[in-house]
Amino acid sequence: MRQTVIGNNSPLDRLRKRQGVKVRQGADAHRKATRLSAADERLLRQVLSEEIDYIDNPEFYKADAEERIYDRAPEIEKPDVTWYRPLMDDLTGAKSHSPNRSAGTVLLTGAQEKVLFLQYNYARHRVGELQREIGDREPTEEQARAVLHWYRISRSYREQIAETNLALVLAMAKRTRMSEVDFADLVSEGNMALLRSVDKFDCARGFKFSTYACRAILKAFSRQGMKLSKYRQRFPTDFDPALEKSNHLETMRALTEREAADEVKHIVMTNEADLSDVEQTVIHHRFGLDRDEESPPLTLEQVGQIIGVTKERVRQIQNKALEKIRLTLEEARLEEAQQAGQEPTASDEDSPYLN
Repeated sequence: MRQTVIGNNSPLDRLRKRQGVKVRQGADAHRKATRLSAADERLLRQVLSEEIDYIDNPEFYKADAEERIYDRAPEIEKPDVTWYRPLMDDLTGAKSHSPNRSAGTVLLTGAQEKVLFLQYNYARHRVGELQREIGDREPTEEQARAVLHWYRISRSYREQIAETNLALVLAMAKRTRMSEVDFADLVSEGNMALLRSVDKFDCARGFKFSTYACRAILKAFSRQGMKLSKYRQRFPTDFDPALEKSNHLETMRALTEREAADEVKHIVMTNEADLSDVEQTVIHHRFGLDRDEESPPLTLEQVGQIIGVTKERVRQIQNKALEKIRLTLEEARLEEAQQAGQEPTASDEDSPYLN
């Protein structure tokens, strides 16, 4: 039998090695009271199990790279996206509104975008370096906290860049004429393309991010339209009530059961089966003939307590009474069949409520 060989640095191999990652404690670990929380350990396993990709830049390898990229860089205003959800509700409700840029949308210059993307990719660069430094070993507590620190920084910058360009996705979706695609689905595909663009954009080339992202968003819209077109070609028929499966058989079966139940109830209530007083009491209590629909029938033990016998004796009385009712019902069906000039069928000789 041929055995599959898995590379030492394959994604599956890295995943297996990181599933049970533990933090290696230092020599003075007994003096430290702080430890990673369960949430941090789960996040650490996730980060170490996947290879962090980033856009490399010569600025990352300078001696004072961290200070130049973060401390000396100008602070970029974060956008207020509270307008996004109400606007989406209006747009999906077929109202024509345009994004209110004064409500929190931030327009970045090329220099500001370069600052944000350098900060974002440098954080991913540090995570990648720590991954290579840790390798297959268990990370120390210092390494684990450094990985989580730089990973959270990268997530925050990624989120800031994406939120700054949310209006770009809406503008592209409104200009795209694809009436067969739901607007919310179109925006969802555009947002996913925006996130992929944030991960792949190289600010060192000198272009604006919107130039790169617009093309990626339009390609995502085109793929969504092609996907829907192929689906409609495979399933061209819309919902048609006339093609639904008929429930005539279930309706007739339920009607027959109700008629049979009414006939059995009539036999019991008029006592055409010559039931004794004890048998009538048992049948009435066991099947709830004198009770409300919300009140459940009594059990064998409860009926036995009423008439003063054991539940086994109640079962015997019940079976004898049901046999009398069955014979009476069969005789009535036989008479009806003889009057109609036909032989009774097997279904006529057996009531579903006497089994």
